[in-house]
Amino acid sequence: MIHMTKAAVLRSSVMAALAALSASAATAQGVEVTVVIGATGNAVSTFDALVAPWEERTGNDAVLVPMPSSTTDQFGQYRLWLAAGNPDIDLYQTDVIWAPQLADHFVDLTQAATEAGLIEQNFPSIIESQTVDGKLVALPVFTDAPALYYRTDLLEKYGASVPTTWEELQTTAQMIQDKEREAGNTELWGFVFQGNAYEGLTCDALEWIKSNGGGQIIEPDGTISVNNEQAAAALDMAAGWVGTISPEGVLAYMEEESRGVWQTGNAVFMRNWPYAYALSQGEDSAVAGKFDVAPLPAGTGEGARSAATLGGWNMAVSRYGDNQDAAIDLALYLASAEAQKFRAVNLGNLPTIQSLYQDPEVLAANPYFEAWQDVFQNAVPRPSAPAQQDYNEVSTLFFTAVHSVLSGEEDSATALDDLEADLEDLMED
Repeated sequence: MIHMTKAAVLRSSVMAALAALSASAATAQGVEVTVVIGATGNAVSTFDALVAPWEERTGNDAVLVPMPSSTTDQFGQYRLWLAAGNPDIDLYQTDVIWAPQLADHFVDLTQAATEAGLIEQNFPSIIESQTVDGKLVALPVFTDAPALYYRTDLLEKYGASVPTTWEELQTTAQMIQDKEREAGNTELWGFVFQGNAYEGLTCDALEWIKSNGGGQIIEPDGTISVNNEQAAAALDMAAGWVGTISPEGVLAYMEEESRGVWQTGNAVFMRNWPYAYALSQGEDSAVAGKFDVAPLPAGTGEGARSAATLGGWNMAVSRYGDNQDAAIDLALYLASAEAQKFRAVNLGNLPTIQSLYQDPEVLAANPYFEAWQDVFQNAVPRPSAPAQQDYNEVSTLFFTAVHSVLSGEEDSATALDDLEADLEDLMED
């Protein structure tokens, strides 16, 4: 029997999708613009409705190639395509951290965005995050920061308060989990998060460390700061959750696995992004009407604070695509107020266009957007700016070290010592 690696399976499925695209006939009216996005939440199932107004207006077709939900896998595939100058992909949905690493492969959208009025409509910091050497390499389509989801019904049942520290979360989660299991609710867990070895774990672990006064892995001035007592204590704390308030399987969870446990009613607390809110209120959700969100907990001791990793997604136009003009036009549409409003109302995505936070329809569909204002006050960037081209390697080293601690393969002191040495070697090269 032939066993395929995860990378081989990914390449096989992607190549099959591209082969199908190549085999399809071009529309008589216009061209096909091929778009790649990650398969998270309802992003794929709502894509046709999202792009329908643009297709009707232009006579072109937007053709979706869905990617894995793992951002690490997405980034790896993107780099392969772009390094090869692949003409089959016109438009890439990109993570906020990828701009410095992929800038050379994307079209400068500064003039197009300026003429469309998008520059002044967006939060300045988000435009800045996608600008590399004066070149706007991607247009923001939604922004992101995670929050603590909590079961209002269970906290009320046991007279518990919303935790403001990780210590309080652990105590409350354990108490409710124990009492519910004693009452026969044997599937309930206290807390679910993203524990798999991928970019999502970098986000979670950065929050644990930063909230505990342990820094940002690499500081804005380039100082490697991750090897310290506060960071080690934060990782020890998180490792203690595995098998107690969190299932052993959390070591393989990404966003969708966490949401699956939560949405079936089997978690008291969940760390996740805004997209999970609307889905959790859906008709098929066991927690609809039974939860709320709050800023992520703080650590303890000097420098402790709440910390939420800054996220967000953008649209970048490939320099190598066959349909560049149409791709730019589609990118402008997907970044527009019209498309961002669709995403906000139907997917719960937080807009990057400031005026939409006063839009009555957006607020009616997402009254919880107000709660995210506090979350954004605690947003912390990943060290993509100081790491520049090395960020993906920095993140891989970091989440691999963290995963080794969570799984019990290494103690935190050893893992951080080794991580510091690896990061020093990487940054010196």
